[in-house]
Amino acid sequence: MSALEKLITQAEQTHRLTREELITLLTDPQADTLLFAAADRVRKANVGDGVYLRGLIEFSNYCKNNCCYCGIRRDNSHAERYRLTPQEILQTARLAQTLGYKTVVLQSGEDPWFTADKMCEIIRQIKQLGLVITLSIGEKTREEYAAYRQAGAQRYLLRIETTDVNLYEKLDPGMRWHQRAKCLQDLKELGYEVGSGSLVGLPGQTAESLADDLLFFKQIPVDMAGIGPFIPHPQTPLKGESTAGHFTLSLKMMALMRLILPDINIPATTAMETLHPQGRIIALQSGANVVMPNVTDVRWRKRYALYPGKICLGEDAAQCRGCIEGKINAIGRHIAHAPGFHGEYLKTHKKSAR
Repeated sequence: MSALEKLITQAEQTHRLTREELITLLTDPQADTLLFAAADRVRKANVGDGVYLRGLIEFSNYCKNNCCYCGIRRDNSHAERYRLTPQEILQTARLAQTLGYKTVVLQSGEDPWFTADKMCEIIRQIKQLGLVITLSIGEKTREEYAAYRQAGAQRYLLRIETTDVNLYEKLDPGMRWHQRAKCLQDLKELGYEVGSGSLVGLPGQTAESLADDLLFFKQIPVDMAGIGPFIPHPQTPLKGESTAGHFTLSLKMMALMRLILPDINIPATTAMETLHPQGRIIALQSGANVVMPNVTDVRWRKRYALYPGKICLGEDAAQCRGCIEGKINAIGRHIAHAPGFHGEYLKTHKKSAR
């Protein structure tokens, strides 16, 4: 057994890797196949073969921030802005329920129009449908997070993007890394299932900082972690940057996440499929157990352009769901008809084994 095989086998059994070991596995191409296979085994043992679907509702592409990598950044004058009404958001949530989703993800730019009071009312109405609500609406005050939680939101996604403080503050002008980290701490303390994640392939990003990202997620610890490959948008300061190697590196980050956080939820992100035609399926075979099909009306999807080349822009919500279900079934997996809370599979599995 080679040194790499021993290292990966040890990680599969103990779910522990040092910073140096993470760097080794991120940078050695000979680790790829072994790593992906190990992550798939850990996924099967800890979250099963079911794939949890989350219905994504992109309800506003207005954003007060000016992140250098994001297509809906404030200074992108070419962006066609839109904002769904609360009634349209509720109508889309009803559609998700009709299509069998147990969870909806309400995602937007940081749009000041949606005050805490407005968001709480939207959350309360969607909650009446019996859906689990995940919010992905950026940095808010602890008081706002508490209000959303009281209104019925149970999960919150806030990607840290990178733990390299200097890189973060260079690429997110006007924002502070420690404030973002505090938001994650507030969310955890308020009882949310907390999701975070990294943007992989940013200019100036190092293997060392990626290893630090993974250790940061383990330290929190997160309940969900999404890895997105950096894809440059033509209307941002990072236009023209290369995407070479970003798909494989994102897969490695995702697989390592599965090894060190064996029972969390890990999505096969849509951006993976922008870089590879089978991106989400390969991700599901390398440790992922969640997919977020889009239920937003096709009129608006193309405008929520965080990055170019976004998939499924012309398919309606039913087509998106049917398409991904067919792909999931084709690899011997199945749709899990449950909300998919962190640790849910192991608890159910242990009870049924008694």
